[in-house]
Amino acid sequence: MDLTILPDLTAILDPVQTSLAASAPDGSGARVVELAQATAPEGGAATDEAAKLGQDRKVVQTDLGGDAPPSDDFSVLAVIERADWIVKGVIAVLVVASIWSWAVIFEKLMLLHRINGRATRFENRFWAGGSVDELYADVGERPNNPMAAIFAAAMREWKRSTGDESGSRSLRGSLGDRIDRVMHVTLTREMSRSERFLGSLASIGATAPFVGLFGTVWGIMRAFQDIAIQKNTNLATVAPGIAEALFATALGLLAAIPAVVAYNKLSGDLDRYAHRLEGFSGEFSAIVSRELDNSGG
Repeated sequence: MDLTILPDLTAILDPVQTSLAASAPDGSGARVVELAQATAPEGGAATDEAAKLGQDRKVVQTDLGGDAPPSDDFSVLAVIERADWIVKGVIAVLVVASIWSWAVIFEKLMLLHRINGRATRFENRFWAGGSVDELYADVGERPNNPMAAIFAAAMREWKRSTGDESGSRSLRGSLGDRIDRVMHVTLTREMSRSERFLGSLASIGATAPFVGLFGTVWGIMRAFQDIAIQKNTNLATVAPGIAEALFATALGLLAAIPAVVAYNKLSGDLDRYAHRLEGFSGEFSAIVSRELDNSGG
């Protein structure tokens, strides 16, 4: 029975009570009025209690709805918020791996652009026909690219050998081999420096899909657990767990695909640059051998 109508009934009965009290000479009307007045506060108290219960019910519903996103909200933030700590850990690992891979990609792209441009300018100056001593004086102390570093290492060995060993034909005869070894060591060191952190792209590209697959398996396991607990196989029961699983898979692919593509491209570009350095080393070694032959070494 809805108790909210009692105040309206009391308002309707007030004139009736007054007329009954006036028309009943034996006092029966007064007893009716007293009875109505006695029952009215009870109805009002019941009404207040029902209103209070309704407000409490609204507060409880509001609190329950504010703790977690609705089950039909499948935005990225909602899916992450509903996920358990294992899936959140997988997501965090994949996000960090993706950020790291993009940082390495941008760093290597800028490095290749810089060293290729400087190598081109150095080669133009080297083959311009000027003095190698002047060129060594300009770039020998602080070479700003691998090609200049190879040239500086070879010239340093040349000057050290011709200055200290000018009287020994056997030592001058091995100068070409020493210069070749110095240039090879310098080339290897410079390429190792240029390829630093490049292997992390290969690792991320190989492992990120499997990390995402782990999150997928865990999300599907949670979906089956929800089915067993709720004993309900409708889509609303399994959708949150499947959404977490698919999100982990998508994030793993998002981290792996750019890493693999960038690793293949950057590796090819660095290999071509290494061949360019090897070509310069071979040409400079031929120049040194020709100078030694002309000097009677």
